[in-house]
Amino acid sequence: MMAMAMSRRPINPSRRVADIVGASPVPTSLHSKSRSSPFLSLGLIVVGSILLIGYFYRGSGGFGHIGAVSRVQGDFSCTTEVQQAIPFLKKAYGDSMRKVLHIGPDTCSVVSALLREEDTEAWGLEPYDIEDADHSCKSLVHKGLVRVADIKFSLPYRAKSFSVVIVSDALDYLSPKYLNKTLPELARVSADGLVIFTGFPQHHKAKPTDKSKLGRSAKLRSATWWVRHFVQTSLEENEAAVKKFEQAALRRSYNPSCQIFHLKSYQ
Repeated sequence: MMAMAMSRRPINPSRRVADIVGASPVPTSLHSKSRSSPFLSLGLIVVGSILLIGYFYRGSGGFGHIGAVSRVQGDFSCTTEVQQAIPFLKKAYGDSMRKVLHIGPDTCSVVSALLREEDTEAWGLEPYDIEDADHSCKSLVHKGLVRVADIKFSLPYRAKSFSVVIVSDALDYLSPKYLNKTLPELARVSADGLVIFTGFPQHHKAKPTDKSKLGRSAKLRSATWWVRHFVQTSLEENEAAVKKFEQAALRRSYNPSCQIFHLKSYQ
């Protein structure tokens, strides 16, 4: 995700755990010459633990495609990435892209782009104020296509109101406490899928103006962190959508600059 999300290089499921953490002749020979360093032993334990976690997520069939996107330096805007990914999202979700909700800053730009697509209805939800919105955005608000709401609480929509819900540049600012409430809400109002765009830790950085506007800086998390949180909220990876998205992206040599996760809606 759980798009693409979110290059995807899943751990080979055919590799046994024993192969990952099994005994190696190298440490044995070292021990025969000198006493083992406690730091070396600790390092081996840490590496083994990381490999086991990766094997668990891949071997269990969940989120086997995480981390398949490129990384870029500098300020990040996954909302811009959403607009670039629209053609590939349409390939992945087909008719389900006819009724879409986008949630995130600058949602007016995404809604406008979606409305230019044939046979597509789109709505937007802005988590923050839009006092500085341009005339086009205010027009969308006046028409009821875009609204402002705090996503830390229940979303103002009925269950399965939209086929696909797309989120960008919004969840990075929420603490785990609020994510536990918001993620189930996102899945609740979607019928055919949930797509989450997030920034890469250590490869992106929040814009200087974000902290003053939002009250806190973005907390960019790793794919492993997100997968663990998705599992905790009973969200499953949408493997069919992941495969179609990747195939379409490969044909066009599209390399996302954000993590993209494709999740199933609650049934």
